Amino acid sequence: MGDVTASSPSPEPPSASASSPRGVIFVVTVAATLVAALALRQLAWLAGPVFLALVIVTLIHPVHSWLRHHKAPALLALIGLVLCIYGLVIALVVVIAFSMARFAAILPAYADDANAIIRSLSTRLSDLGMGTPQLQAVTAALDLRRIASTVTALFRSMISFGASLIFFLSLLLFIAIDSVRIDSRVARLSVQRPGLAHALRTFAGDTRRYLAVTGIFGLLTGLADTLLLWWLGIPLPVLWGLLAAVCNFIPYIGFVIGLIPPALLALLDHGWQTMLLVIVVYILVNSLLTSLIAPHYIGDAVNMSVPLEVIAVVFWGWVLGPLGAILSIPITSLLKVLLIDSDPRAQWAAALIGSSQRHRH
Repeated sequence: MGDVTASSPSPEPPSASASSPRGVIFVVTVAATLVAALALRQLAWLAGPVFLALVIVTLIHPVHSWLRHHKAPALLALIGLVLCIYGLVIALVVVIAFSMARFAAILPAYADDANAIIRSLSTRLSDLGMGTPQLQAVTAALDLRRIASTVTALFRSMISFGASLIFFLSLLLFIAIDSVRIDSRVARLSVQRPGLAHALRTFAGDTRRYLAVTGIFGLLTGLADTLLLWWLGIPLPVLWGLLAAVCNFIPYIGFVIGLIPPALLALLDHGWQTMLLVIVVYILVNSLLTSLIAPHYIGDAVNMSVPLEVIAVVFWGWVLGPLGAILSIPITSLLKVLLIDSDPRAQWAAALIGSSQRHRH
């Protein structure tokens, strides 16, 4: 009998996950994310308007569903959707543009008051030992006509974006037309990829809740600011309150934009004490409503922790500019539902970055 040797089974090749340490996977993921962010930064001129159009259509799309539910013809429902979308865009542009135009128009009327304030400030700075060149630099920076011309130039530069505006409005129209079939597409997607279909529905609902919560707190902030400015006798209090409400959609820095016109008018009309009061009350109202209370409701609406909201504002502001800061929460919400919420293996990440209030619910 020949020797019989038992052959041991050959070892299986190690899997990719076993051969790649977690540290390597983490470094590769971070590097890929950084490359994608740099690419998006170069394409900010395209990515920003595209996502803004997507968010606006997502917000207004229930109008089309409501019209179809009430037996409106398909063409009439589409026209109603497009009119509501363009109406919202025009209203926002009119508020910001009219505020800037009115601010630039009324500033020259305060030229004498501004000169008196500048002379008083120059005298005090001179008493403190500041030299003539420094005083000239300060007075030049505070020249009211220079400020008015700067605001006017900014207003004109906004108007000069005609080609970009046409592109954005055309993009809105095409996305709105295509969105009327989104329900049937998501229904077909739910057959093959139910997790992804649920994630897309979650993104749409979270985006609408986020905009609704932000709008409510914006109206409360604008109302409080309007009452303060009316009580102090600041010109155009309703306009500045409306501007504060609109600027509330710019997270954490929008209130500064809404603060500049009334604070400057308070200084020119009533002196530095009134200006200081306006600044303090604006900061208190913003800190209470939009910086302390609102983020918790927003985080609950989009299932996102408050630290992640702050990081998202800074990151997307760096990638896409000011528009990225405005859209930071919806962009992060979309990435979250696509990369984390739709993947059962990533639920540990959802527990780390999600809103604790929603988890308790």
